[in-house]
Amino acid sequence: MDFPLSLSFLLLLFSFFILNTRADLPGTWELLIPNAGIASMHTAVTRFNTVVLLDRTNIGPTRKMLRKGHCRNDRYDAILKHDCYAHSVLLDLQTNQIRPLTILTDTWCSSGQFLPDGTLLHTGGDIDGLRKFRKFQPCEPNGACDWIELSEPELADGRWYATNQILPDGSVIIVGGRGANTVEYYPPRKNGAVNFPFLRDVEDGQMDNLYPYVHLLPNGHLFIFANNRAVLYDHQTNQVVRDYPPLDGGPRNYPSAGSSVMLALQGDHSNAVIVICGGAQYGAFIQRSTDTPAHGSCGRIEATGLNPVWELEDMPFGRIMGDMVMLPTGDVVIINGAQAGTQGFEQASNPCLHPVLYRPDQPVGLRFMTLNPGNVPRMYHSTANLLPDGRILVAGSNPHFFYKFEAEFPTELRIEAFSPEYLSAEKANIRPKIETIPETISYGGVFDVLVSVELPVVGIVEVNLGSAPFATHSFSQGQRLVKLAVTASIPNGDGQYRVGCTAPANGMVAPPGYYMAFAVNQGVPSVARWIHLSP
Repeated sequence: MDFPLSLSFLLLLFSFFILNTRADLPGTWELLIPNAGIASMHTAVTRFNTVVLLDRTNIGPTRKMLRKGHCRNDRYDAILKHDCYAHSVLLDLQTNQIRPLTILTDTWCSSGQFLPDGTLLHTGGDIDGLRKFRKFQPCEPNGACDWIELSEPELADGRWYATNQILPDGSVIIVGGRGANTVEYYPPRKNGAVNFPFLRDVEDGQMDNLYPYVHLLPNGHLFIFANNRAVLYDHQTNQVVRDYPPLDGGPRNYPSAGSSVMLALQGDHSNAVIVICGGAQYGAFIQRSTDTPAHGSCGRIEATGLNPVWELEDMPFGRIMGDMVMLPTGDVVIINGAQAGTQGFEQASNPCLHPVLYRPDQPVGLRFMTLNPGNVPRMYHSTANLLPDGRILVAGSNPHFFYKFEAEFPTELRIEAFSPEYLSAEKANIRPKIETIPETISYGGVFDVLVSVELPVVGIVEVNLGSAPFATHSFSQGQRLVKLAVTASIPNGDGQYRVGCTAPANGMVAPPGYYMAFAVNQGVPSVARWIHLSP
């Protein structure tokens, strides 16, 4: 009789421990949308506080219908030759309402980037979308904006699993793709696609060179990483100007992808540090091994240094397919993914439900903090994006070729938001609010931001500019945070403070376009105001 009682007590104690461990970890989760209609493979936040969610087209029925009269005929679709289902939707963050969007050509594993005027440029895909340029010019939430497929120009090379990055002049470079060891530009340059042998050289027996990590450095060059190697690329001359040392720990790009981020640019904005975390072991993709443990290591390198070397450290969890999201504070959240397997359909297991906070200013060994876990597995084809209110939007997960809802890891239509600890109730009295800020600023310009805070300000109030990246396949293309030079906060009466700011010096530090401007007080960000940065 004693044994069952003891066992019951132990189970109760274990359950109590698990529940309290969850409750004690920082961050909170909320369900925003029970059914978005589609599983978002690609996600981007617009300056109108709407979110573009995009899947691939040749996937059969979704759970969202197109508007009447907007069906499409697709001879390439194996299931639906006459398709009346939406494969892209627009989410209004104010109302949580979903509006279907019309996409005509296949967007499977495509790439994107916002242009200086706020238009989302979208490139490539598969089959009839392989050479396509598309545009989405966002509008007010009650508007009728929709995808536009350009008949011309077309991509010089087909782009499937490519990466886009806006450049200092506002043009966009498109790097790589399956079978495309080249780069090209939008607007197209006269020479079309330019050979980029680096991508061919790093390809291995399972590729591992797709969706390369591309970061625009403040010296105007591009840090391009694929597999386990990186180069510094001059996009004006189309020449490699530096080779970086290899990163230990195996492949890091698709189909073995971890994730990557460039840390916040601060001070005089001349120094850039790149961090790359996680990945699959080589061979897991070829062998279709779902239980091979993922890498837990991160590499960090000062890309603009004289003699850069990789500094290695370990995350609390091994992780494949994680998303690295830059917070307004300069910290990074690593979220989504699995602890075993690789990218690809039904090729991963053991979902990594715990987000992790990476604090770059801490010493090695103290940079990672485990956060409150979610309960929705976000596996292959998941996304994570920073929202203007400081939350992280988490969407997608479809590790199946079509939509499949009866599975261990089903197609996921729910959209969630993760709130970092800085949004906790006990920090509400130090959370700043932007009262006034210019709508447009120019390079090198000086301007004031008026903020209000419930408790008196002690120390510096930061004003930081965050880009709106295009998130897909564990990498946020064009992600960037620039900490502006600011003056001390001057009291302005009634709990308000005036902060003097200096805009970035040029497009190498921050390419032209729309940014989320956050005021940050003692590590707590305001709700962002959109600001346009232009020459």
